[in-house]
Amino acid sequence: MEELVRIGAAATALGVSADTLRRWERAGRVEFVRRGGQRFMAAETLSSLLRARSGGGHSSARNRLAGVVVGVEVDGVMAKVELACGPYRIVSLMSREAAEELALAPGAEATAVVKSTTVIIER
Repeated sequence: MEELVRIGAAATALGVSADTLRRWERAGRVEFVRRGGQRFMAAETLSSLLRARSGGGHSSARNRLAGVVVGVEVDGVMAKVELACGPYRIVSLMSREAAEELALAPGAEATAVVKSTTVIIER
């Protein structure tokens, strides 16, 4: 059975209002399933929208170090990713799912985004 998400929860996840999602539906940008007078979005559709909206987002972090992945250790739900960024060695801990989604493997080009004590890896 398909997993469904209520319109309000989908709106919150996307950072928009339920009214915006209704306008998107009228414009043909999204499709809802109606059950008992309620609108529901397929979880897979919501996931696709979140991925599409996350690209090109702006971050206040200014410290970006381009580099190459030199090591990836995956253990259960976590991954440790090591980058060589010029003379610097950057290590980031992230979910295994994130590392797989970014296709992080030795030799892959990536960017370490450092803000305070947080290190984010981008591709």
